[in-house]
Formats: sequence, C-alpha cells, structure tokens
Amino acid sequence: MAEIKTKDFQAASRRSIQDPQLRRALQRVGAGFDGARRENIAEVTPQVWEAWREQARRIKVHTLEHLDYYLELLDQRVTQAGGQMHYAKDAAQANAIVAQLARSRGVRIATKSKSMVSEELGLNHVLEEAGVEVYETDLGEYIIQLAGETPSHLVAPALHKTKEQVAQLLSQKLGVPLTDDIETMAAVARNALREKFLQSDLGISGANFLVAETGTLVIFTNEGNGRLCTSAPRMHIGITGMEKVIPSLQDLAVFMRLLPRSATGQRLTSYVTLVTGPRRADDEDGPEEFHLVIVDNGRSRLLADPELREALYCIRCGACLNICPVYQKVGGHAYGWVYPGPIGAVITPVLVGLGQAKDLPFASSLCGACREACPIKINLPRMLLHLRHKLAESPNADEKSSSPAETAAAHGYAGLMGRPKLLAAARGLGRLAQMPFVRDGKIPHIPLPPLSGWTKTKDLPALPPRSFRDIWDQELSRLPDKQD
Repeated sequence: MAEIKTKDFQAASRRSIQDPQLRRALQRVGAGFDGARRENIAEVTPQVWEAWREQARRIKVHTLEHLDYYLELLDQRVTQAGGQMHYAKDAAQANAIVAQLARSRGVRIATKSKSMVSEELGLNHVLEEAGVEVYETDLGEYIIQLAGETPSHLVAPALHKTKEQVAQLLSQKLGVPLTDDIETMAAVARNALREKFLQSDLGISGANFLVAETGTLVIFTNEGNGRLCTSAPRMHIGITGMEKVIPSLQDLAVFMRLLPRSATGQRLTSYVTLVTGPRRADDEDGPEEFHLVIVDNGRSRLLADPELREALYCIRCGACLNICPVYQKVGGHAYGWVYPGPIGAVITPVLVGLGQAKDLPFASSLCGACREACPIKINLPRMLLHLRHKLAESPNADEKSSSPAETAAAHGYAGLMGRPKLLAAARGLGRLAQMPFVRDGKIPHIPLPPLSGWTKTKDLPALPPRSFRDIWDQELSRLPDKQD
C-alpha cells in the first residue's frame, strides 16, 4: 500500500496554508472547475440535472445491494470475451497478481493510464522492484512522477504546480531547453512518452465504470494516452475497486451525462473508451491478453456499514474537492494519502483504519456544499459526523479523537449547560474576565490557552450584555395573555 501520512494532517495543513503559490493554484482550479460545472448544469436546467442525479443514485443503490450478483456476471462476461478476472482482498494481493503477470510475461516496460487505485496500492513501486520500468502517461500524472510526488487532486493531479515549476522539472529530468510555453512543454512530454508507448509490453489502466452485462471496462479521458495504454501493448491490465461495477450499457449512459459535467464542466470528455476483452481476429489493434483485477482493500467494510455504504457510490469526479472550503485552503497533500477532500475524509479512515486517520473526519466545516455538488447526492456531512461519533465513543486509545483535557471540558460544559443558575453565574464571571481583551465587540487576542489557539487565526466574539434566555424571557413577557 502507498505510504500513509494522515496522522500529520494538522501540521501539513498549517504548512499548506502558508504556501501562497498553492493557495493561488487552489483558488484558480476551484473557481474554474466548479464554475464550469455550474454553467453546464444551468444549460441542461436544474430540473433535468436533479432527475439524472436521482437516477444515478438509484443505480448505485441497486448495484451495491446486489453486488455479488453483478460481480459474478461481470466475471462471466469478461471470461466469455476472452479475458480473465482476478479478485484481490487487499493491496498486497493485488500487487502480487500484477507483479506475477508482469514477471511471467517478461514485461520490461509498462505504460499507465490514470488510476487512483494503483496509487492506493503503491503499484508503481512494486513493479519497479520487479524490474519493470513504469511510465505514467496522463500529463498531470507524468509531471508528478517526474517530481517524485503524489496526486493532489482526483482529476487534476498536478494542479499544485505552476507552469514555471513544470518547465524547470522537464528541463532537469529530460534535458530539454527551459521554456514556460505550455504547448511546447506538452510537446516535450508527448515526444518523451511516444517512444515508451511503442516499447511497452504492458498497459495498465484504471476504470471509471465496469459494465456487468458486457464485461466492459470504461475509461473517460481528455488525452489519447488512455487508448494507447489499452491498445498498443501486448497485455492490458485493468485495476479498479469493486464498487465501479454497474449493471448495463444503458446505465452507463446516465453516468456519461454526470461525470464530465461534475469533474471538469464538459458536456463529454474527449475520449470515452470501452474495452471488452483482448484483441479478436478481425481487430486492427488491441492487446493479446486482457486481465481485470477487482480490488477490495477495505471496501467490504464500507459495504457492510449501513452508515457509510453510500461512500461507495462515489464516481471520483472531484466536485466535492472543488467546492470544499477546507480543501481549497490546504490542498490534497495535507490529507496524507491518495484520496483528499470530503470523500477522502470519509473513506480513508475506513480503508486505512480510524486510528491512522482520526484527524480527517474533522477536516470539514460541515457546510454541506459537498453534498450539494455531488452528482450522486452522497451525504458526506452525515458520514463525517458518524465517524466523529465513532472516534469520540471508541474504547481504543489509538482511535480517541480527543485528549483527556478535551473530554473533561466537554463533561464540564454539559454539566454547566444543565444548571441554569450556575450558567448565569459563569456567564457573569466571563463578562468580567473578558473586559481587558474586548475591542469593538470582539476579542482579537487572548494570551492563555486554550483560547489563545483560536485567536491566533480569528477573532473570538465577546459575550454580549444580555443572554439569549434574557432576551427570550423579555419578549415572552410582552406577549398578550391567552384568553380562554
């Protein structure tokens, strides 16, 4: 499995907030993608959009309720088409399957289309240890591979890089003249990768969807690299999570309307590639072998939890990232693993363990914008609250989200709020204690913890002269008495 650094979220997010270049990049991408998404929704009318969302959600609900049936049907259809399907219960098993296929076929060079699951598994490192040269061929993925980094966004993996940084990277790694002209840089990457496409023994892709009735792997791309990876090498391995299966091609049509609009604001991506088995006798191109690796790696835990199951509805469009105020401030790397943003804050703690990622459910303002943007209407705030509850109630010390001091403070607060007279007295003392710090109705700085942590970055509202209860009682006293 890929390296996990989720325990460092707070420190990483503080570093990210202090990076002005990252902040500018996040603002541009968020406004660009989400703005285009909104324009496209308005074009088809909100009523039609809502109907598509409801239909897609029903398809996902139905498929996951009958996942065993559709996975079995998918296996049958893949086999009938001349391919082979493999099941992997975890990252180690998935990596072992791919590495064994590569070794047994004498693979020396592998080209990869974009695959978040392969990032999740740390597949590149495993193949490299087996003596295989691995090349990411999506331009964004290629850039971060050259930089030795991980994706920072589900759709735009190199969004945190400026064109000047990319120019420096290409010049250093490929030995080309320094230029920040975008078309020239794209041509440099294209020329470098074209040779690898021609030499490749193995093409690896992810899958946006798997169609059970036909055994078809479907990928949505805006670059021709996806089709070169799936058709030029002598072997193609598709690797994806078990939740990507849908029943039929008719169902695929629904998601073809939703995914591009939600991800990049396009009506349709440049390429929609459907792969069904290896090359047949009358085909002009295609692989001699086709293998499909279905990965669990913790997804069955999501499936078994009725409170979290709908996280598996996700189609990885990235819309929740583009609208999330937390992601827009800290970027993807702060989340410490493959899946950032609101959806990552839900699935990562389940896939890697609550104790390993206990900060992530709190990486949200619970504003609900992610739920509104999600094309499948996934209720992310509800699931984040559920995970917070599990962390608060966990008997496992490693999973506890609060310190003993925070727990004591919470119990003290609950006791105070249940005793009106004691609350009134405490409020009076608080009004007196705050007087040296109040400026224009706010408290800009408190020198002592724990409130000093709050006032480092924001003002604290001052306690008002009258409490809500006082105002409520006064307003009630003004109402006329009821007449029988």
